Amino acid sequence: MNLATAQDKLKSLLHKLDQWITHAAQSPWMDRLALYAELIRLDKPIGILLLLWPTLVALWIAAQGWPDFGVLFVFVAGVFLMRSAGCAINDYADRHIDRKVARTQNRPLTSGRVTEKETLLVFAALSATAFVLVLFMNNLTIMLSFVGIALAVSYPFMKRYHYLPQVHLGAAFGWAVPMAFAAQADEVQPVTWLLFMATVLWATAYDTMYGMVDREDDMKIGVKSTAILFGSADKLIIGIIQAILIIDMLLIGQQANLGGFYYIGVVVAAVLSLWQQYLIKDRQPELCFKAFLNNNYLGLAWFAGVLLDYQFGAMT
Repeated sequence: MNLATAQDKLKSLLHKLDQWITHAAQSPWMDRLALYAELIRLDKPIGILLLLWPTLVALWIAAQGWPDFGVLFVFVAGVFLMRSAGCAINDYADRHIDRKVARTQNRPLTSGRVTEKETLLVFAALSATAFVLVLFMNNLTIMLSFVGIALAVSYPFMKRYHYLPQVHLGAAFGWAVPMAFAAQADEVQPVTWLLFMATVLWATAYDTMYGMVDREDDMKIGVKSTAILFGSADKLIIGIIQAILIIDMLLIGQQANLGGFYYIGVVVAAVLSLWQQYLIKDRQPELCFKAFLNNNYLGLAWFAGVLLDYQFGAMT
């Protein structure tokens, strides 16, 4: 085969590939997949990150360094799957409420672009996939997973019954901690529950900031939240929760025998908490949302402190 013939074959192959990609992009299935991606908030990964950081902290402390690769893969994938499943079941639970809130009225289910049946099927598929991954873990982790799925399924409905759905979210996110710890260490320890409590406190604080964004709409339609419960004391109570969180982080460092790098991470987390207090000082919705997003950096600082301490702490 001469060079010219080879070039002609390559051009023909590339042309066919381009036609296939164009055809696939125009397929109704691609349109549905794009809607499902919107349904599970793939374009808004903040929820994945807020769930990921405490999970990684738990894995590193359980392993006292780098965790087993298989366990790490299962829990990183599990974070993505369960947060995505949580978005789907949340939209199903809020399908009537979301129509009355400006920020959420264009979501795929609320706007009618995705059906209720499709939403439930997406939730079921993602949850089932996550559970299959858990089956590769030890028996303790499998047992703990049943509590995790119960918390994940029940959370979206809690805003109808009590004013602490943010605490319920914290428990749902936090349950990844004992599961991850058990998967890596085949046991839970006192530090495990300090980590769980830190996740609950942290989620309550940042989700209250998130609730402050929608507070006026929520009050009109009768949705309950800590942002409404705390009222004019919201900033003070968030500040108290953040202070308890920092104390909890310090206790975790002591319990896990962590050193200087970890405590630098805690100091950064404390500074970021103060910055968040500054952002929410006037309760402006856009700045409250910015404070909520800033928690990604707080979680990153916490995990970075753990990672660096196990990686380099022994050398100092």
